[in-house]
Amino acid sequence: MSRPPTPKLNAGHLADIGLFGGLSQETLEVVASSIPASRVEAGEMVVEEGDTSTQMFVVIAGELEVVKRGESGGDVRVAVLGPGDWFGEMSIIDVQPRSASVRAVAPTLVLSVTADHVENLLYRRDVKDYALFIMNIARELSRRLRVADGILAQFYAALSHQYSPPKR
Repeated sequence: MSRPPTPKLNAGHLADIGLFGGLSQETLEVVASSIPASRVEAGEMVVEEGDTSTQMFVVIAGELEVVKRGESGGDVRVAVLGPGDWFGEMSIIDVQPRSASVRAVAPTLVLSVTADHVENLLYRRDVKDYALFIMNIARELSRRLRVADGILAQFYAALSHQYSPPKR
């Protein structure tokens, strides 16, 4: 069975995605026409925890789940991603192994952004748009860190109540 053709994206597809927020119309048009989109079918892995890559992905349509290997070897779902979300940006910033796996849970369309795209389509073309792109990544990483900090604080608070000695 063959896959349906991947639609061509335009600047309008990218304009409402936070990653591209503030970028000029010209840059959005260049990015939309230069960066490939691909289809991922339900159950397919997009990235695997531990792999190395210099590629991030932007969800145009569909749904994916972010999973980490648990201590018992099973997968633990840590996030669900949908249109407008992106993942893998850490591989653009620091070339380290993937921190989690991402699997499609529904037919999904993703934009595949490589470190070369970031350098050639943003940094070398328009340093202001490059800076905005990196700031958009930083804002999202900051937001995720705040969420993780909140979860850890709740976890430690629950543990301290569970294991603290009773008050006399």
